[in-house]
Amino acid sequence: MANPLPQAVYGGDEISAVVIDPGSTWTRAGFAGEDSPKAAIPTFYGREGDKIYVGDNDLHTARPGMEIASPMEDGCVADWDMTVKIWDYALSKRLYTDAKEHPLLVTEPSWNPSKNREKAAEIAFEQFGVPAFYLAKEAVCSAFACGKPTALVVDIGSAVASVTPVIDGLVLKKASFHSNFAGDYVNLHLKNLFRTKEIELTPHFMVSRKQPVEPGQPAQATLRVFDNITPSFIEFERGRILNEFKESTSQVLDLPYTEAGASTRPVRSFEFPDGYNLVFGNERFTTTEPLFQPQLFPLDGSAPATTQSGSSPDGSGAHGITELITASIAACDVDARANLVNNVVLIGGTSLLTGCTERANADMTRSFPGMKIRIQAPGNSSERKFAGWIGGSILASLGTFHQMWIGKKEYEEVGAVIVEKRCICERRLCTIIANCDNMEHVGHELDDFW
Repeated sequence: MANPLPQAVYGGDEISAVVIDPGSTWTRAGFAGEDSPKAAIPTFYGREGDKIYVGDNDLHTARPGMEIASPMEDGCVADWDMTVKIWDYALSKRLYTDAKEHPLLVTEPSWNPSKNREKAAEIAFEQFGVPAFYLAKEAVCSAFACGKPTALVVDIGSAVASVTPVIDGLVLKKASFHSNFAGDYVNLHLKNLFRTKEIELTPHFMVSRKQPVEPGQPAQATLRVFDNITPSFIEFERGRILNEFKESTSQVLDLPYTEAGASTRPVRSFEFPDGYNLVFGNERFTTTEPLFQPQLFPLDGSAPATTQSGSSPDGSGAHGITELITASIAACDVDARANLVNNVVLIGGTSLLTGCTERANADMTRSFPGMKIRIQAPGNSSERKFAGWIGGSILASLGTFHQMWIGKKEYEEVGAVIVEKRCICERRLCTIIANCDNMEHVGHELDDFW
């Protein structure tokens, strides 16, 4: 075992580690020991010729010829050059800190390939010059944030939905599944709905003035005219409208969708940026049901790409949340199943859809009769969206975690493969978690946070 890394001290104060939690839509960054990230910036970048733009303000500024793209694919980093720019922006422009002065902990999905792990270490040490580095599984961090060493982590994000069993801090990879039927897939259904109703999505930046109109009446708005605005930028801005609709109008039925069941629920109206507004009934539910039953609501030519082999129970990726949960539990040891279904952690921005928790509980109750189902879904939206970051913040601030850091000298002696030897073996992390007196230490940490 490597010698514990001494805690950095500057002017009598301990230097906190920096925690980065990269997601498909948002990258969260902040200092270990704090209760929430100081920065949450879009995991997108704008490219206009040789110029690169990152951050909310620059990304949402209409520029001629600026293309919007993401460096992520299937929940993992696909473009490291752009990812470095996003991380550097978070550290220098949002945290106002020098990476060379802080250890760096980065979270990763359980299916992250080895080449990505080594590349992350290479970037941390060689480009950012950090004194120490560690890669932590996002599912483990999320369970840790909820004070659970053992949990079934159900993470419904924007691009990926995943189910990961964590037992005593160890991820069971054979029982971990993920698919692309997540928030972005709901957005595809919403776009199809609006196209069917002949609703033109006019982005916020195009609207100069608008007049109030009756529901269903044509919009009365004055629009700004822009030259050479790219389709990718317009789609990026339209995504904001889709997310607003999901947050304010969409809902998940607590039982499998039926037209009769949906028709008994109240309707809701939604006003678009140009002032056009309409009342929505069953559509509030038909666009979210694909999260749980994607096979019943196909989109011709618009369905997400099939996920990589082994990422879902049969490799096809055509599985809703409930099927992923059922397959994950079935792949676990019989003795662990009852404990897992009694410790379900529901996180991710898309899990904040109204009714999502109740639906997951109802489906699991039918799938596992006789078992006690308990779902922990943080009521605070920040805790739900930032669970991976919060767990990493707690983990990196524990005194017992110091022995886990990969020091700069170790990296220089061994190279990038050190991350495989040190981070992929989570047994040592299990020991650290076990030393927390059945998470009592973590409980005290969380009490201090909240």
